[in-house]
Amino acid sequence: MKKGILIAFGEIFLKSPGVQKLFKQRLFFNLSFFLKKTNLDFKIYSQRERIFVATEKTKRAIKMIKKIFGISWFAESLFFEKGSLEEVSDFVKKNYKDWIKEDETFALRLKKSSEIKQSGQKIIEEIAEGIKRKVNLEKPKREIFVEARKEGWYLYFKKKKGAGGLPVGVGGKVLALISGGIDSPVASYLMAKRGAENVWLHFHSFPLVSRASIEKVKELAKIFLEYQPHLKIYLVPFSKIQTEIRTKTLPKYRVLLYRRIMLKIAKSIAKREKCSAIATGESLGQVSSQTLPNIQIIEKAVSIPVLRPLIGMDKEEIIKLAKKIKTYQISIKPQEDCCTLFTPKHATAKGNLKEIEKMEKKLNIQKSIKDTLKEIEIINY
Repeated sequence: MKKGILIAFGEIFLKSPGVQKLFKQRLFFNLSFFLKKTNLDFKIYSQRERIFVATEKTKRAIKMIKKIFGISWFAESLFFEKGSLEEVSDFVKKNYKDWIKEDETFALRLKKSSEIKQSGQKIIEEIAEGIKRKVNLEKPKREIFVEARKEGWYLYFKKKKGAGGLPVGVGGKVLALISGGIDSPVASYLMAKRGAENVWLHFHSFPLVSRASIEKVKELAKIFLEYQPHLKIYLVPFSKIQTEIRTKTLPKYRVLLYRRIMLKIAKSIAKREKCSAIATGESLGQVSSQTLPNIQIIEKAVSIPVLRPLIGMDKEEIIKLAKKIKTYQISIKPQEDCCTLFTPKHATAKGNLKEIEKMEKKLNIQKSIKDTLKEIEIINY
């Protein structure tokens, strides 16, 4: 008998057999990587519908496992490898008093694979026969879960919800624009939950301002590395471009020009990193640059897809999720944001694309982008 954690896949089983195999391989890799970070002694059993992590330190392992995407649920479990019904039944009979108090009701929940020839009713009757407690199938105080499979029998008592989604790495790569504020780390988290490996891009205004935003992004990266094995961050100086825009363009269009040039720079880095899309923390209508007319104007600056996982969420929902993933307290630390530093008092909620394109020609944007790309700093975690 082995002690450990039983893991159930999420929507992996909606995929074709070939895709399932690739997704499970990636989940296996991610599990191994994160468990090794905890310096645990463990062994992973990869099976058809389940993964079993054999370890004596289940509490420590669960702290890591609950953050790994691609897992529907998990449970502290006992694994009777190549065991028999008699072995499981005897174990339950000897130990049930430790699990179920004398005045408590119970229910036995069984799941068996097609390879197990005994009838479900027979299995339930044989195990339940040794439990001298009252049965309540509808609202039991305690539940005992038994899974009978070709590789052995599993016994557990409580399922815990996993992180869901898809294993990080199966959905390609995205370049996530990270401001250091509340929204963008949440957007990056949601992209990772859909299996996309994130590369981060942060625009800053150093040396016109302090490195506060850069330090915040580094702190946020430490949190994010609990969900993704590795992370590359591009730090892009943006103050020269902002200064030029401020001195040569109309105030009401400056934010749109900032955003369009950011996407142009992001497109160059995405191509370098083989990212299939750019991800942002934009939410519809949250600020003037995030109205539908302005989103359209900004997006026309590039041909690469721009993904906005927060587009339909309000601020309260975003903050709730930021608190859940532990990025909120870092995000609310004060900083001089590279856009707010140069933001005019009255930015337009409905820009004019033709006027903006004329301004960009006068600014010689291509040269500015080329010069900026030479000053990039890269951090690898």
